[in-house]
Amino acid sequence: MRNTTKLKLILQLYNVSLEMDEDEVLHFTLMDKRTGERYTIIDKSYTVVVRRAFVYMNKEMREPIQ
Repeated sequence: MRNTTKLKLILQLYNVSLEMDEDEVLHFTLMDKRTGERYTIIDKSYTVVVRRAFVYMNKEMREPIQ
């Protein structure tokens, strides 16, 4: 699956913030639209942060909401 497709699916459930620091490290923050919970992924590669966000989203969808 392509990154654009993954990002489209992520954006349906999360607000996303993408930032880069001085060392060119990406900070990809997901904020759940329902609960407001935040989760940040840090890596140098855009592909890696999108892939990890997609995996995180799928994992969260499988777990029951408490």
